[in-house]
Amino acid sequence: MADELILLVDDEEGIRKVLGISLMDSGYRVLTAASGEEALGIFRQHKPSIVLTDIKMPGMDGIALLRKIKEERPDTEVIVITGHGDFDFAVKSLQADASDFITKPIHDEALTVALKRAHEIVWMKARLREYTEGLERLVQEKTEKLLQAERLAAVGQTVATLRREAKGPAWGS
Repeated sequence: MADELILLVDDEEGIRKVLGISLMDSGYRVLTAASGEEALGIFRQHKPSIVLTDIKMPGMDGIALLRKIKEERPDTEVIVITGHGDFDFAVKSLQADASDFITKPIHDEALTVALKRAHEIVWMKARLREYTEGLERLVQEKTEKLLQAERLAAVGQTVATLRREAKGPAWGS
């Protein structure tokens, strides 16, 4: 968790500063963006594993940003920040595969819990990917060995057939 890169997106400079400091104090490296469009550029360049985004922003809102991020890198976890009472937006964000949402004003405890969940999901997805890749390698290795054994068996059958024919009735009799 320490030194992990997080992208923080909010159109309010004060929130970016205060939340950014809080995240840095918790050991994160923090990139910030004031809009969804700016965030998408930073996201594509730096590929953080966790994005915290406000839901209501001019231009590209948080849900549109969430959808773009999930489309480009499904393993990225997005935590949505909603204003008090924006639960319809929070539900829409969860339906769009956000890992969590927190409400403004942001309380450290809620942020800590949301980040912990996001980290657990990132960790589980990484382990699942490693496990799947390991299984795929194992299947490939076993398939190659099976094909090799089949080739050897075919060669053995051919040799046995040739031997039988060579030992058969004398040629030219």
